Amino acid sequence: MAISYNKLWKLLIDRKMSKVTLRQKAKIAPNTMTRLNRDEQVSLTVLNKICSALSVNIGDIMDFIPEEQSSEDQ
Repeated sequence: MAISYNKLWKLLIDRKMSKVTLRQKAKIAPNTMTRLNRDEQVSLTVLNKICSALSVNIGDIMDFIPEEQSSEDQ
């Protein structure tokens, strides 16, 4: 399964929050933001920090995409 953080980026736009502000508020490293930008896996600890900083549930910031669907999109 592939991961998509598109919901996170849309949420930041809706809240008029920059990625830098999120990174500082959630206290996550710059390289972790790079992994999120690339739709790569990050630890549950990081996802928990983001959810806590934004007061949302994990389903509000990410989706799992079946492999068949993600390969068709490319």
